[in-house]
Amino acid sequence: MKASLPQGVRDFLPEQVYKRTYIFDIIKNVFELYGYAPIETPVMENLSTLTGKYGEEGDRLLFKILNNGDYLSKVDLQLLVDKKSADVLPMISKRGLRYDLTVPFARFVSMHLHKLATPFKRYQIQPVWRADRPQKGRFREFYQCDVDVVGSASLVYEAELLQIYDQVFAQLNIEVVIKVNHRKILQGLVDKLGLDSGTALIIIIDKLDKIGIEGVLRELSGIGLSEEQIFIVQAYLDADSLADVSQLLKDTSAQLGVKELQIVFDFLEAYAPAHQILFDPKLARGLDYYTGCIMEVIDPKAQIGSLGGGGRYDNLTEVFGVKNMSGVGVSFGAERIYHLMEERNLFPTDLDSNPECIILYDVEPAQASAFRLLTQLRSAQVKSVMYPEATKLKKQFKYAERLGIPYAVIIGQTELDAGCYTLKNLNNRDQQSLRAIELIDYLKAKK
Repeated sequence: MKASLPQGVRDFLPEQVYKRTYIFDIIKNVFELYGYAPIETPVMENLSTLTGKYGEEGDRLLFKILNNGDYLSKVDLQLLVDKKSADVLPMISKRGLRYDLTVPFARFVSMHLHKLATPFKRYQIQPVWRADRPQKGRFREFYQCDVDVVGSASLVYEAELLQIYDQVFAQLNIEVVIKVNHRKILQGLVDKLGLDSGTALIIIIDKLDKIGIEGVLRELSGIGLSEEQIFIVQAYLDADSLADVSQLLKDTSAQLGVKELQIVFDFLEAYAPAHQILFDPKLARGLDYYTGCIMEVIDPKAQIGSLGGGGRYDNLTEVFGVKNMSGVGVSFGAERIYHLMEERNLFPTDLDSNPECIILYDVEPAQASAFRLLTQLRSAQVKSVMYPEATKLKKQFKYAERLGIPYAVIIGQTELDAGCYTLKNLNNRDQQSLRAIELIDYLKAKK
């Protein structure tokens, strides 16, 4: 059998794990600086928890898990013959892999509200799964790094999350633009156009980066918008400021969105951001649950999509029986961030946690002495390993070289007879003869 992986998932070698941990640690430290606490939720959720929260496209991308046992035993076979998968699905699957961390968080809050102090500020760094088409920077299994606060409608938190974005990307040394819009502004555009529903319009605007303005205008025509309506949309997308949008969409619900965004920008007046934080009317964020401010982070030099996004959601916990629980949060696209940093050599060169010393020996009686020294080195907090068996030193040196270990302690018959050890610097080939205490002190000083 040939070893393989499902499409869209990956193994991570130690070097990659060190680099990913570096990213996660920076993000986690900024989260905790702002007072957010960690939680975890299960890989699996009930499909009833997940479906209907991400829109029709999101529901299609959910990974469903087959029921245990004979999952076809209670299915009407005629439904299978007629290929009515939508009718069959509830009979064969009741669980799914989480699509994101926000909806499970809403479920978490609903179940544990009596234990939480609100506003409740949480962060979560865990994998999610989407049955999407794998491509550069996009996988079916990937990590999200989410930070949310629920239990307050205060716009202070929008300003705080924008600062978190700014500080994390500054520490990662990635030049980004942080874009902000408001769902009520988009709803104001829907009102101005006289549409009953804005779902199709928002989905099309959300595709702007992928299909360009000409593609957007074609799709707007395809959903039945008149030339006059399309002209209004184009004027909206061309707007340069909140004032322009306010003028274009006066006497609509957009005015509340404009007012709230202005408050957020006022909060940030005393803050000196490392990156641009700007209003962008083209920002749509296609997910259905956003109700207020929406945010997205891009690297203008990278053709890789957004590096993060999020926004305000007022009604997400209501489906779980908890009303009036406004929340706001953002997510970091860890996989895309990793890709950019790798491509641009932005990772520090000393991220590995390789052993500092390896003990080598080519005579069997040296094994016990090697293990005693190994124990002493580890007690002194010197990261050390020993080769497991006596064999040719050439083979052992190759092993040490592959691991990138800087120092080797050699124990042969000569060292056993003299009661000392040969310490060799594997980078410059210098070596010296030392007793155990001298060797330990020397390696401790090199840490």
